[in-house]
Amino acid sequence: MKNETQQHPSWVQEYIDSPEKQQMLYKKTLKIVILSQIFGGAGLAAGITVGALLAQDMLGTESAAGLPVALLTLGSAGAALLVGRLSQRFGRRIGLAAGFLAGGLGAIGIITASLLNSILLLFLSLLIYGAGTATNLLARYAGTDLATPKQRATAVSMAMVSTTFGAVAGPNLVDVMGNFAQSIGIPPLAGPFILAAAAFLLAGSVLFIFLRPDPLIVSTAVAKAQEKTDLVQKKQTLDNPNKNKSGIVVGATIMVLTQLVMVAIMTMTPIHMEHYGHGLRAVGLVIGFHIGAMYLPSLFTGVLVDKVGRTAMAIASGATLLFSGLVAAFAPGHSMGLLIFALILLGVGWNLGLISGTALIVDATHPTTRAKTQGSVDVLVALSGASGSALSGMVVAHSSYAALSLSGAVLSLLLIPVVAWSHAIQRKEKVNLLS
Repeated sequence: MKNETQQHPSWVQEYIDSPEKQQMLYKKTLKIVILSQIFGGAGLAAGITVGALLAQDMLGTESAAGLPVALLTLGSAGAALLVGRLSQRFGRRIGLAAGFLAGGLGAIGIITASLLNSILLLFLSLLIYGAGTATNLLARYAGTDLATPKQRATAVSMAMVSTTFGAVAGPNLVDVMGNFAQSIGIPPLAGPFILAAAAFLLAGSVLFIFLRPDPLIVSTAVAKAQEKTDLVQKKQTLDNPNKNKSGIVVGATIMVLTQLVMVAIMTMTPIHMEHYGHGLRAVGLVIGFHIGAMYLPSLFTGVLVDKVGRTAMAIASGATLLFSGLVAAFAPGHSMGLLIFALILLGVGWNLGLISGTALIVDATHPTTRAKTQGSVDVLVALSGASGSALSGMVVAHSSYAALSLSGAVLSLLLIPVVAWSHAIQRKEKVNLLS
């Protein structure tokens, strides 16, 4: 016991010895994550809402309109890897604060690029801005570090639903921020990035100042202490070395597919709307509803994932995305109502997939490697989004928005065999345990 105590500072040992203190820190962590996510949500909306329009305006061509979202998602992939590793080594506080700071600096770079009309600076800044998007998603894991298995999806959902406030407000402030930017000599389409810069910097500051004690450091110490005394649990882990791997693969695949479909359709919706004469205010409204649908259902999704099951909700995600793609494909371009409905379904489908996939990843990882693994998985998620965004512009330029939406609907069906494979693996593991 003496050696064990010497391995940890006294404040960490207090949490190891007290489950009540662990639950108190869990609740405190959720409150801080929720506050940071409110700001972070406002920051991520700018790139989604006007990124494609800004690039089209600066480049003078629509075929490259998908590049901004592709670049920021590519940047978010690299940032997810770095933030995950920073968090694993120094804790969530340092990793997440650094990611949000980088995102804020990227937003400032985009504003500068629009003033200088520099395409190179715009593309570089979009890559850096992607760090804010990655961090906004990675922050959802911080709430799960000290959650019990039955609290994990609910913890994710509470972090995500708080993003709704900023994420919905952001697109609906596009017009206001555009007018403000114009009044101070900045191109109107760069206006939302002023809000993004302030939002990301505030989110990072909240985490850096208040996320103490660090939940990942505490949960890692608690897990190590439990393993030394829980020989049965340790034996089960050794007897089932593939369990964690299969859980990570399934969770990652669910999130990758939902991200690919969602980003591809979402990216080209503003361009599709512009073809039919919809203004910037209308674009902001549709994207606002979409982003709200991405996060607001988390009020219920987390509870459903914890109670109904991870795989059942993953199937629901695939069905919702399928319906969304069909509505988007066949809706008349002038119909705001049907476009809003399609984008709401798109957001809900993404939400179901992300929360069920995230819960599977947390279930399958150990605190000593959790942050690094989560960052690596989010790299794949971001890269799938980058691919969907880049390809979406080419598909629409050479075909149509309807063809893009139908392709997304077909891809969403792949979630069914993934879930079936997951069930087969779980049954095999149960048989191995009984034998």
